[in-house]
Amino acid sequence: MNSNTATLSGASALRRLGDFFELAKPRVVLMVLITTFVGFYLGSERVPQYLILVQTLIGTALAAGGTLALNQYMERDTDAVMQRTQRRPLPDGRLQPREAMWFGLAVCLLGLGYLALTVNLLSAAVTGFITISYLLFYTPLKRRSSLCMLVGAVPGALPPVIGWVATRNSLDIDAWVLFAIMFLWQVPHTLAIARLYREDYAKAGIMFLPVIEPEGGSTHRQIISHSAALLAVSLLPTLLGLAGAIYFAIAFVLGVGFIASGIALALNSTLANARRLLFVSLVYLPVLLLVMALDRVPL
Repeated sequence: MNSNTATLSGASALRRLGDFFELAKPRVVLMVLITTFVGFYLGSERVPQYLILVQTLIGTALAAGGTLALNQYMERDTDAVMQRTQRRPLPDGRLQPREAMWFGLAVCLLGLGYLALTVNLLSAAVTGFITISYLLFYTPLKRRSSLCMLVGAVPGALPPVIGWVATRNSLDIDAWVLFAIMFLWQVPHTLAIARLYREDYAKAGIMFLPVIEPEGGSTHRQIISHSAALLAVSLLPTLLGLAGAIYFAIAFVLGVGFIASGIALALNSTLANARRLLFVSLVYLPVLLLVMALDRVPL
C-alpha cells in the first residue's frame, strides 16, 4: 500500500467515525449532560462526589447517544423526506441501516450497564425508561397523534432526575420539581420548532399541532398555558428550600418573558415570532438552571 492509498484509507475511516459521531447527535447529548449535571449538583451534599459525577455523565452520554442513534435508524425514511434532515448519515447513504442499528444498541446497552455497575441501579432504571419511552412510544406516535409532543416531553424531562438519583439514590419531591420544569419547558419549545418547520413536518406526516391545525389556535393555547404553568412551577425550588431568593426573582422574570413571547406569537403567528419564541426558550433553560445551581441551598 503506497502513501496515497494509506492517506485516503485513513481519511475514509475518519469520515466514517464522524458519521457515527453525528448519528449520536452530540449537541443533544451535550444538553442532556448539562441537565444531568444540574440534577446531580442540586442533589449533592456540600461536597459533590466527583468520581460518581464523572461516571454518571459517561454512562448517560453513552445511553443517550445510543438512543438517539436508534431513533435515527427508526426514522431514516422520515428523515429522507424532510429538507432539514436529508443530510443525516442514514438518509444520505453514508451509513447503512444495519450499521446504525448495531451501533445504537451496543452504545446504549454499554451506557446502561455502566450506570448500573458504577453508579446505582436507580440511575440505570431511569435512563432505561428514557430509552424505552423515547423509542417505543414517542417515536412511533409522531406519525399517529399530536399527543406525541406530550409523550416525548416525558423522556426529555428525565435527565436531571438521572443526576439526582445518581447522587442520592432516591426519588425526592425536588427531583420531580426538576422534572416538571423540564417537561413544561419542552412544550412551547417544541411547538416553536414545529411552527418554523411546519411544511417539512407535514411532508413527513409528523403530527405536531401546527401541522394538523395550521390556523394555530390549539398551538397558541398550549404554548401559553404551559408557559404559565412553567412560571408557577419554576418558583417551587425556592419555596421547597432547594434554591434561594435570587433564583426566585430571576425565575419570575424569565417566566414572564417566556409567557410574553408566547402571547406575541398567538397575537401574530409569524415565522419571526416563532423564531423569537424559540430563541427565548433556548436562553430560558440554561439561565434558569445556572442560577438555580449558583443559588442553591445546601442540603
